Amino acid sequence: MNCLRTIALSLSLFLVGLVGPIQAQLQMNFYANTCPNAEKIVQDFVSNHVSNAPSLAAALLRMHFHDCFVRGCDGSVLINSTSGNAERDATPNLTVRGFGFIEAIKTVLEAQCPGTVSCADIIALASRDAVVFTGGPTWSVPTGRRDGRISNSSEALANIPPPTSNFTNLQTLFANQGLDLKDLVLLSGAHTIGVSHCSSFTNRLYNFTGRGDQD
Repeated sequence: MNCLRTIALSLSLFLVGLVGPIQAQLQMNFYANTCPNAEKIVQDFVSNHVSNAPSLAAALLRMHFHDCFVRGCDGSVLINSTSGNAERDATPNLTVRGFGFIEAIKTVLEAQCPGTVSCADIIALASRDAVVFTGGPTWSVPTGRRDGRISNSSEALANIPPPTSNFTNLQTLFANQGLDLKDLVLLSGAHTIGVSHCSSFTNRLYNFTGRGDQD
């Protein structure tokens, strides 16, 4: 099995497995009867817009990852809070992009199939389609996720692996999601698109010795 297929399989198992406390019976073509064009609508919207903003592919995949690591893939990262304590208000999510993009897809779907397609499924489908559109691997996306109604910044801060994590901390955070060392390696290796802020890794480039000097 080549690397791209292995990463795609790992992504598929990871994103299917993290359903979260809101139980859902995931299946392929979940909307076949209630909104038969749902997945095509998402795919078309992504292909028509990501070409104008290719960096969105990485942003959407990151949003999906951050959503899934807190209460499962339930779309709770999208929830706004008037008190500023929702997941999207947590430090790891302050640089997450793509909220307006997901909302735009939701608007199109609501016009076709009101109250049918969950925001959680939209994130899952759009992130996959965006990665494929930019030349990355594909993976199967069962649908039928239900949108969560609980969103706490403290949970996001506690569960999303920060860029400053050491290996032990990463193992613990992934294990908390039922993921093993192989999952950690493969999912970390899937970071093949997008950019990072220098502040996230300069300490590993120039302070390996602990003295602050350049390595």
